[in-house]
Amino acid sequence: MKPIIILALAGALFACNNPANNGTTAKDSTDQSDSNAATTKEEKWVPVDSATAMKAWMDFATPGPVHKWLAASDGDWDGEITQWMAPDAPPMTIKGSSSNKTIMGGRYQIGNFKGSFMGQPFEGMSTMGYDNTKKMVVSNWIDNMGTGIMQMEGPVDTVAKTITLTGSMIDPATGRKCDMKEVYTFADKDHQTMEMFGPDPKTGKSYKTMEIKFTRKK
Repeated sequence: MKPIIILALAGALFACNNPANNGTTAKDSTDQSDSNAATTKEEKWVPVDSATAMKAWMDFATPGPVHKWLAASDGDWDGEITQWMAPDAPPMTIKGSSSNKTIMGGRYQIGNFKGSFMGQPFEGMSTMGYDNTKKMVVSNWIDNMGTGIMQMEGPVDTVAKTITLTGSMIDPATGRKCDMKEVYTFADKDHQTMEMFGPDPKTGKSYKTMEIKFTRKK
């Protein structure tokens, strides 16, 4: 299900480098975490009986309706990608393809993407699932144009047929953190749309950096 995140990262990295985007540096984040840890009181351990613990783990491990709903996206897809480097910039369009497969008894969906970026071969892979305890979709993304792992999570609306994921990335050049958002819309079993939002290079405000229209291959 996950598309080519790297296409939006180029615009996001530019925004992270812009002084108008007052992101948090890696050092700032560490200092803040240390401060929070120092001021937060340790929570008292609450014991759980074995029967309650076993039931909780069984509920956590058992695929449910949302997992089945996600698995409906298994298969091969064509992607029509439109990207904006800035809100007022002309769009760039390319094409790619992806393949999704549910694994581990319906618990997770692996997505593999192939295409090109700036004239170079591109491949990426995602893992997406529904965390029964968090009550959220969770995902991560890796590709051959980086060494990091992007992690995102968010709610699913099976009535509106949407998933909204939020997360962040770190610009390796500056250490700045950039907040990202993705919205998936499932029009029908053969058509999906993914919209990605990131910071405006000039103002730091969020705008749509990329849209991908997926069509199931026949």
